[in-house]
Amino acid sequence: MEIEKTNRMNALFEFYSTLLTEKQMNYMEMYYADDFSLGEIAEEYDISRQAVYDNIKRTEKILEEYEKKLHLFSDYIVRGELLENLKSYVSETYPKDTTIIQYIEQIQEVEE
Repeated sequence: MEIEKTNRMNALFEFYSTLLTEKQMNYMEMYYADDFSLGEIAEEYDISRQAVYDNIKRTEKILEEYEKKLHLFSDYIVRGELLENLKSYVSETYPKDTTIIQYIEQIQEVEE
């Protein structure tokens, strides 16, 4: 399994998991977060590996569609980069103004 895809699916799952059915959440969590194989998930739920595979592929598409429409994950990434840039700029331009840096750090904490 590609590490980039795994990381992306885990990130999308973090943002959109509550929009999935319980079964979709369970399969995705077991497959991506807990690193279960298709066979192990199939055995756990007493279904075929193909049924697990189909459900996971369908759920991946659903998560990508949510991201395409809502942009929660991509906006989160952009906000983080902008806050880091702002923090660097403030540190260099106004090194004695710790209040601004504290506010930026508080915003970063909220984002996490």
